[in-house]
Amino acid sequence: MTTFDLDRQSLLVLDRIVAGTTAADLDRPTPCAGWTLRDLLRHQVSENHAFAEAARKGSARDWEGGQLGDDAYSAYAASVDDYLAAFGEAGVAERSIAINTFGTFSGEVATAMHLVDTVAHGWDLARTFDVAYEPVPEAVHVALKFAMGIPADPAERVARGTFAPVVPVADDASEIDRFLGLLGRDPRVS
Repeated sequence: MTTFDLDRQSLLVLDRIVAGTTAADLDRPTPCAGWTLRDLLRHQVSENHAFAEAARKGSARDWEGGQLGDDAYSAYAASVDDYLAAFGEAGVAERSIAINTFGTFSGEVATAMHLVDTVAHGWDLARTFDVAYEPVPEAVHVALKFAMGIPADPAERVARGTFAPVVPVADDASEIDRFLGLLGRDPRVS
């Protein structure tokens, strides 16, 4: 199974969590420090559209311009469709794709970067709605392997605007818990 296949399956998991979102839900706090559900969904809409544009054109102009409009779920779903259509095109895995301020990577690496975001934000969404998170195990495995290469230096994370400092977890913790800890999330938070 390709990384793109795993990301597509993972996005289906997120869709089940987000599908019932109402306007009243948008002010819910999330595990992302200082972000409401509105902020998190807008981030995901922005990233999905920007990844899609970068896949089609080699780079994207705007990584933060996503809008939720009057129907946050519809905006989110449309952004997922845009991402899936762009990365589902033939030859994307071999293309050079510029990802925000991180650099230029193969489409395969760009897909892995998106998968990391998908798996992490799936957990964020599940915590926000207080529902079980049942990620695709193989997707978690691939995302964990990729996350192991993310610099752990807190100053670099802050400077790049990426993840919070690493949260230590037990060596024998599950793959999802180790993944969450690497991305600065405390898996013990419920």
